[in-house]
Amino acid sequence: MRANSASAGRTLPVTPAQSAERELRLQTVLIAYVLAGLFFMLLPGTFLGVWNLVSISSRRALESLSPSWLQAHGQAQIFGWIGTFIIGIGFYSLSKMGRLAPFAVSRAWICFVLWTAGASLRWLAGVVEWHWRFLLPLSALLQLSGFLIFFFTVSGHRANSAEPSRHRPEPWMLLVIASTFGLLFSLLLNCGADLWAAGQGVTPALPHSFDQRLVALEAWGFLVPAIWGFNARWLPVFVGLRAASGKFLLTALALVWTSILADLGGLLIASALVLPVAAITAIQALHVWQPAIHPAKTNGIHPSFRFFIRTAYVWLLVASSLWALAAWVDHSGGIWGAARHALTVGFITTMVFAIGQRVLPAFGGGRVLYSPRLMFFSLVTLNIGCALRVGSEIPAYEGYSVIAWRLLPCSAVIELLAVALFAANLLATFVRPPAHLAAS
Repeated sequence: MRANSASAGRTLPVTPAQSAERELRLQTVLIAYVLAGLFFMLLPGTFLGVWNLVSISSRRALESLSPSWLQAHGQAQIFGWIGTFIIGIGFYSLSKMGRLAPFAVSRAWICFVLWTAGASLRWLAGVVEWHWRFLLPLSALLQLSGFLIFFFTVSGHRANSAEPSRHRPEPWMLLVIASTFGLLFSLLLNCGADLWAAGQGVTPALPHSFDQRLVALEAWGFLVPAIWGFNARWLPVFVGLRAASGKFLLTALALVWTSILADLGGLLIASALVLPVAAITAIQALHVWQPAIHPAKTNGIHPSFRFFIRTAYVWLLVASSLWALAAWVDHSGGIWGAARHALTVGFITTMVFAIGQRVLPAFGGGRVLYSPRLMFFSLVTLNIGCALRVGSEIPAYEGYSVIAWRLLPCSAVIELLAVALFAANLLATFVRPPAHLAAS
């Protein structure tokens, strides 16, 4: 009996053929997540956002559009696009490091079905409003179930590892862990709110004040710490920066969560004032604007990579400053909208476009990015569109300028072009064979 237990606890050797087959399965899973994320980015996310903005601009009033549509657009962008990307990368990277058991590949597929089905139904319930009292809570439960599969798989990675680490997690990993809990907390609140809306609400839209707090939690509690964590891990390698300061990085994380808790407690102004301090602390921790100590690794991508990484952190400062300003003087939603857009498009999307076109081809079978030029044009058009949007949203919504209303649809079309270029570049990359097969 003891012998059987001992043999059960040992890891059987993996043959080269099994290892190669497992690698192909992991790559297939990752590509499926990326393709699904691109779908949500293009259609339910960006295309619906353009449609929303054109409708608002034609009527020159934010209140003219259904809140359900606006919230469906936000859900598709945060959960459907970036959430799908992050979960797929999480399954792939931890499995590659030997931190997940072999059955994690099948778990990844189950998670994929539940997560994408939930994101799709959430968009359908918000836009079409067909049987929304049933679809709204169902979508939330499906997404939560899919994420819990990912969460419990990842949280048990040390138990599954043949040689668990004896050291404390590095600061970058602590930020990634914190962002995972931020996503879990967001999904739990979203699920509770959707269940309430299905029973008590008049439309699929959540109450405005609650939705605003939920968006802040999703953005600052989930997306921003995840980016800071991955930046701390990758930027010293890709950009040649100094290693991140763990002390400042964890301080920035603590400040963000202080802001989130204050916001949830109703202290809106105090919450918003903390965010610029958190942004400055993170920039100091990551040494983003300091001279590089090693040459940047830009083989296969556009050499402007480092410039756009730094530009993203300019947008982070703009977003956090506007967030604080909105808490003081916003009257018609213009400053709040500009702050959210500067964060989600200026910072988060710029970072995804830059880092994603650097790492996803490599993760997807050692491929080489199809076109560095397309990478450059996608980042340029994205930032032009974001600048037009942020610069015109405040004077338009706050009633300072009529011309600004005409610029809003232009900014949306330019951003749509940017995401189309990004998607086309990744799709063309994955259609081509991996570099080692192409060379042979």
